[in-house]
Amino acid sequence: MASRRLSLLVAALLIAAVVLAFAYQLGLLAYLTGTEDRATVTISEEGGETLATVEAEVADTPPERYTGLSDHESLGEHEGMLFVFGSEDTQSFVMRDMAFPIDMIFVGEDGTITTIHEAPVEDDDSSYRGEAKWVLEVNYGYAAEHGIEEGDQVGIEYR
Repeated sequence: MASRRLSLLVAALLIAAVVLAFAYQLGLLAYLTGTEDRATVTISEEGGETLATVEAEVADTPPERYTGLSDHESLGEHEGMLFVFGSEDTQSFVMRDMAFPIDMIFVGEDGTITTIHEAPVEDDDSSYRGEAKWVLEVNYGYAAEHGIEEGDQVGIEYR
C-alpha cells in the first residue's frame, strides 16, 4: 500500500513538472507569476560614461513580444520597450502595424550592443535581425542623437 502511494506521488510530481515546463515554454508561467513589467535601461560607453537612460516596458512573454509597440501611438523622449528572450540567439523583428518609426538596439547576453537598426514606419515589409538576448526599441534617431553605437554596454534594472 505504501509503495502504491509513493508511486502515485512520484507520478503526480512528474506530471506537475511536465506541465510547468510546458507552461514556461509558452510564457504562461511568467504571465501567471507576475513578471516584471518595467525596467530602467542604462546605456554606457566602454569607458563607463552614461550615454542614455530609458524607462522601458518589458515584453517577456510570446504574446507581449508579438504585439510589441504596435498598440502604442508614440513613445516619450526617454521611453521604450525591452524585449527579453531566454538566451542569446538571432532575433528577427518587423514593423507590423506600427504607427511611428523606431530604432532597434540588439543587446547580447554579455550586455554589449551587437546591432542597431533604424526602422522607418513606411518600411513595414522589412525584417531587422541581430544577435541578442534583449532588444530595446526607442524613438527613431534616438541612438544617433545620444551617440549610442555597437560595442556600447547596456545595464538593466527590472522593477
